[in-house]
Amino acid sequence: MISQQAYRPVPYASGNGYPEWPRGMAPVQTMQPMTGFPPSVSSGSPMTPTGSVVQVQTPQYEQSYIENILRLNLGKTGTFYMTYENNREWNAKIFKGILEAAGRDHIIISDPATGKRTILLMLNLDYATFDEPLLYQYPGVIGNPGSSPVR
Repeated sequence: MISQQAYRPVPYASGNGYPEWPRGMAPVQTMQPMTGFPPSVSSGSPMTPTGSVVQVQTPQYEQSYIENILRLNLGKTGTFYMTYENNREWNAKIFKGILEAAGRDHIIISDPATGKRTILLMLNLDYATFDEPLLYQYPGVIGNPGSSPVR
């Protein structure tokens, strides 16, 4: 037989934010409410033993994601190899065109002969080839984007 205990809500004080202690079970040390807020600290910032935050200027680097590499090479003609799973008509398809835009999840290319634009999903991209040198800025290297062509 399972015994059911009655629900007993926990009493909380409404003034200072600390719970009420049952009689005879008061805490050993008296807690004082905080006056003010701790300083805002960005992740990884060191603090001194007194609690002050040491401001450190960390360089911001663009990470080496495919969309960033493609953005450095807008206007170049590329061939994009795509795979589409569970497609009965075509599992893989090749698109060739001028790279117009690249986002986190898409690529926009245009056909130079017709001007027709196609949006390709990054999800389906296997790889891309270009017939000319690519501009590439490796993360952590300070300088102008596109300053180092890859041949």
